Amino acid sequence: MTDIVRRTAIVTGGGTGIGRGCAIALAAKGWRVAVLGRRRAPLVDTVGLLTGDQHLALPTDVTQPNQVDAAFQAISEQCNRVDLLVNNAGISAPAVPFDEINVDDWHKVVAVNLTGSFLCARAAFRHMKSQSPAGGRIINNGSVSAQSPRPNSAPYTATKHAITGLTKSLALDGRAFGITCGQIDIGNAATEMVDAIKVGAPQADGSIRAEPTMLVSDVGRAVAYMASLPADANVLNMTVMASAMPLVGRG
Repeated sequence: MTDIVRRTAIVTGGGTGIGRGCAIALAAKGWRVAVLGRRRAPLVDTVGLLTGDQHLALPTDVTQPNQVDAAFQAISEQCNRVDLLVNNAGISAPAVPFDEINVDDWHKVVAVNLTGSFLCARAAFRHMKSQSPAGGRIINNGSVSAQSPRPNSAPYTATKHAITGLTKSLALDGRAFGITCGQIDIGNAATEMVDAIKVGAPQADGSIRAEPTMLVSDVGRAVAYMASLPADANVLNMTVMASAMPLVGRG
């Protein structure tokens, strides 16, 4: 793994769940990892779980352009490069009928899931484009909702479909600079966000049924694989999911 030793990875939403799992997996492969999120304490806890040293915990609200740019500048200055961005930060809205969706909830989900991903990708792109040698990789967390929605999930699902467009645009626009971009669609990773799924999740036929989950560490392994590829290879889209979840044949 000498080709990635001391390369620098940035993971947003790195204080808990999938972000923490990705940070742990990347550090185990030799990456120096900077974890971003709004709350310092969980970020520090994540850093304490990482293999190796010189990892960073940077409290950052990904919806705020100045905070994002400042975090990426600090990482670039301390680590010399930005080699990988895992755009993971995300939230969901209350599961209510479409006509009852609160506009403020809609804006919050769009701000974190879409605008936050754009701001972080933009900052990463700038550094990857200008550093020497140029290049890097961006991995966007799309969710299986980018393929098939759950009932009453319009704000979350709409943003995850938008992430697919962002991913493809970045994959195209980054070619000239050695910047690759891929998307990982994750289904039923065992995090706090999906705890209720193990008890019962709404299905398209109106029923409520428990669904299986998978380990967050398996998501981390998948992201670490995507990150391990050479610059001339890219996973444009990967789906990693609990094998028995009702994604295929949903409805």
